[in-house]
Amino acid sequence: MTGPFSKYQIATFLAILFHAIGLTGILFFDRNFFIHSTPFNLLLMFVLLLWTQVKANSWFWIFLAACFITGVAVEMIGVNTGLLFGDYKYGDVLGKQLKQVPLLIGINWFIIIYCCGVSVHTLLMRIVQNMPAANGGSATLKVLAVIVDGATLAVFFDWLMEPVAVKLDYWHWNGPIPVYNYICWFFVSVLLLLVFQVCKFEKRNKFAVNLLLIQVMFFLVLRTFMN
Repeated sequence: MTGPFSKYQIATFLAILFHAIGLTGILFFDRNFFIHSTPFNLLLMFVLLLWTQVKANSWFWIFLAACFITGVAVEMIGVNTGLLFGDYKYGDVLGKQLKQVPLLIGINWFIIIYCCGVSVHTLLMRIVQNMPAANGGSATLKVLAVIVDGATLAVFFDWLMEPVAVKLDYWHWNGPIPVYNYICWFFVSVLLLLVFQVCKFEKRNKFAVNLLLIQVMFFLVLRTFMN
């Protein structure tokens, strides 16, 4: 705590402010301008997550790099071969691309996996702390819970985001969004959440939990009201 507000509170305030501005702009004002501001918003959330991470040691940076590299790699396979996710292409909203994949997608994978992992880990730790010592469960079950539940949460977030992302020109599907997309999302998320669990860094971050909730509300409102 430094000053009257913690860094978590400051980061949460900024996240709410910029998502609210983006939401209002997309729904009521210059949709094109606010859609093309997405890279700035995504990078700002990324910086805020780094700022609020406690003791960002080498393990944390390894996890971040794993998310970025894996995220970009699987998207390259998906876009260029159709072997993963399905038949889709990216628009130009997300900025500079490599092999038809925006580099910001790697950042987006990190944000989603990190926020889902931290959120499930935080919830699980609270449940365990309130249980009698004899019923605390094994370490293996706790790890599996974070991985499986975190991956399920990531898939839910993708399901919520998909139709909005198409309308915002983030990417486009050749036909309806396939179930195969969500299956691939689950298994890639499981892989990255396994790395999340193996890497020994501080996994408590109140802002990461808040950001996930803010983004869920952002896409939920757009999914409900966007034409």
